[in-house]
Amino acid sequence: MKLLIDVLGWSGSGFLILAYGITLIENNKYVNYAKYLNLFGAVLIAINCYYYNAIPSFVSNLIWSVMATLTIYKTKKRERYFVKPKLKV
Repeated sequence: MKLLIDVLGWSGSGFLILAYGITLIENNKYVNYAKYLNLFGAVLIAINCYYYNAIPSFVSNLIWSVMATLTIYKTKKRERYFVKPKLKV
């Protein structure tokens, strides 16, 4: 079990670093991937922190995942609002 939790924590860290790298590239094509990487990375690290009883880090990553979820929701809402209907020819 400990090995699985360690792998989840390291994977989460990798996801967050990858998400940050994607935002530095500033390529709009991949920005949506960074939002999901932030969410999954924060959740995986939160699981790791909870297992090891690192409560401050757990709470920080829980807040991080809530912020990522709200960002994804806001983006989806904006996309639905600005989608133009296709005209039939």
